[in-house]
Amino acid sequence: MNAQVITDQDREMAQKCAECAICSRARRKGRGLAFWFVKYVEGGMCPYCQAYERVYGRKAHESVR
Repeated sequence: MNAQVITDQDREMAQKCAECAICSRARRKGRGLAFWFVKYVEGGMCPYCQAYERVYGRKAHESVR
């Protein structure tokens, strides 16, 4: 298997995604415009959302529960 190395830069970028108002709302609510935006648009384009996925192992819109 290819083990992916997580760098300090990835962790910093993932932290910005964790603090992002739009992504936080999408994770908290699990529905609505912010959820749709992060799931279908931002998740594929935003480097912070991509870093969040690499570091935490889940998509930026998925609930932490």
